[in-house]
Amino acid sequence: MTDRPNRRPVFLDHHSTTPVDPRVFEAMRPYFLQAYGNPHSADHAYGWEAERAVEQARRAVAALTGARPAEIVFTSGATESNNLALRGAAAELPEGRRHIVTSAIEHPCVVAVTEHLEAQGFAVTRVRPEPNGVIDPARVEAALRPETGLVSLIAANHEIGTVQPLEAIGALTRPRGIVFHTDAAQAAGKVPLDVEAAGLDLVSLSAHKLYGPKGIGALYVRRRPGFSIAPLILGGGQEKGLRSGTLPTPLVVGFGAAAAIARAERDTEAARLGGLRDRLVARLTASGLAFAINGSLDRRLPQNLDIRFGEIAAIDLLQLLKDDIAISAGSACASATLAPSATLLAIGLNEAQALASVRIGLGRFTTEAEIDLAAAALIAAVRRFDVPSPFSHNSATPA
Repeated sequence: MTDRPNRRPVFLDHHSTTPVDPRVFEAMRPYFLQAYGNPHSADHAYGWEAERAVEQARRAVAALTGARPAEIVFTSGATESNNLALRGAAAELPEGRRHIVTSAIEHPCVVAVTEHLEAQGFAVTRVRPEPNGVIDPARVEAALRPETGLVSLIAANHEIGTVQPLEAIGALTRPRGIVFHTDAAQAAGKVPLDVEAAGLDLVSLSAHKLYGPKGIGALYVRRRPGFSIAPLILGGGQEKGLRSGTLPTPLVVGFGAAAAIARAERDTEAARLGGLRDRLVARLTASGLAFAINGSLDRRLPQNLDIRFGEIAAIDLLQLLKDDIAISAGSACASATLAPSATLLAIGLNEAQALASVRIGLGRFTTEAEIDLAAAALIAAVRRFDVPSPFSHNSATPA
């Protein structure tokens, strides 16, 4: 339907990545061009200058989650953080605590690591979510055993945006001495996250999900007696020996700037994005199209909408929309395949419904005009399919 041949599509795929905030870019710029010292060079002013910038960023990232700066380890991104957290923690578990509890709606990298650990002899229990995409703490409690050593549950799902009750689950793990990890790449800076209140031991973070640069992430590692994780990368012993290698100072600075902005603007941004999402839903509802929203309508990220229009294949719908809006048929890490989403199957959708679902992610720079354009493009595209839908509009996922 596009009449905008010389303009790029509206970007509504902010779960896959976010643009670097111009304020973040400006904070990074000097560390590419003038302050280019190695932060691990302890003998001269260039190194000291870079080290000060890294430690300032560490404080900002820590503040985003209620952590202490000394508990933040910089990595290359959430995938490395998840690997370091799970494989590092598993390596330190005593012989009698080699049982892991995770969920059926984890990010693909967590799935891959738990499968790897399972092949190494660990027992793994995968808790199913409720039909609304939220994990019931009672299901987690039922999965715990005396030999459970590690629980890993995503903070906010990367497809349907459902936010999990981490505090209730942390209340189960902490008294039992179980290590509690969460992949918070999608949640940090979008919804409240406090490592102390949630009883978390390990938290994975990513800069490029909150308007920072790609290639930098962090792992929160709680400092407490008797708790340690094994490093994956060996070398010069940087990052307290947990992640060797020279830190990329500009990227670290960008992460810190992005974290500080997200912390300061989280609540106002959440309200604005929630309003824009509601505007999009209202436009679709007013059109008379039948659609269903996957996942809880209440416990979800404010910028998220995962939606299906009957059983119109997402891949066909996206082909019609490609010139107008950039949205996805699932997580960016799995959308290259034609297999139905494991998350959507886990909440009770059948294969056709899962393959019909599209993920829409609003962002900091999304405007009302872009929402209206997206709504018009979606309505026009769906109307090109003369397929009756069994769903009523604005309905939550059926059980």
